[in-house]
Amino acid sequence: MNETRQIILDTAEKLFAESGYAATSLRHIISDAQVNLASIHYHFGSKQDLLDQVIMRKAGPMNERRLNLLDRFEKEAAPEPAPVEKIVVAFILPALLIDKSPEFVKLMGRVHAEGLMPEIARRNFQPMIGRFISALQRALPDMSTRDLLWKAHFALGALALALTTRPELDEGSTTEPPMAIAARLVAFVSNGFRAPVALEKEIEVTQ
Repeated sequence: MNETRQIILDTAEKLFAESGYAATSLRHIISDAQVNLASIHYHFGSKQDLLDQVIMRKAGPMNERRLNLLDRFEKEAAPEPAPVEKIVVAFILPALLIDKSPEFVKLMGRVHAEGLMPEIARRNFQPMIGRFISALQRALPDMSTRDLLWKAHFALGALALALTTRPELDEGSTTEPPMAIAARLVAFVSNGFRAPVALEKEIEVTQ
């Protein structure tokens, strides 16, 4: 990778993680990276493009791994659809095992907190997300598309939380390894996809 491009990406990741996307200007990045504005426009075009590429240099390989796992599980299950658990494993495991720096984890937390993730996903993740939604529709043919999309939305939220925070466990307990966290999350998300949707009248609370 071009050295100047690498410096800009590393600097942007650090500053976006520390201060957030909105509070970080191109001027801040230029100053810390010791490059000029022309270099940023040459390599990235805009601040939005820069954020996308900061995320995708790690998320790109992760998404490729997700699709490779999904292909494998679908071939193993053919002619039947891949089981829900396998589809969830293919989506979750690469995210938890990705080679990520503390800055990248913090950055993704900032992106979610600032409400940027839906638009970033639309620009960069749609083909991959579409594949997984199609796989889930085959695995859960009786579920409406609306219910499936809501459950996928909740699953993404659970994954984002698992990537950025940990629960307060008993004193003296250690952080669980990624595979243990993955096992818990796969069970939670898979059961969530299978669970019937409650009727509104079943969850009404008397004022």
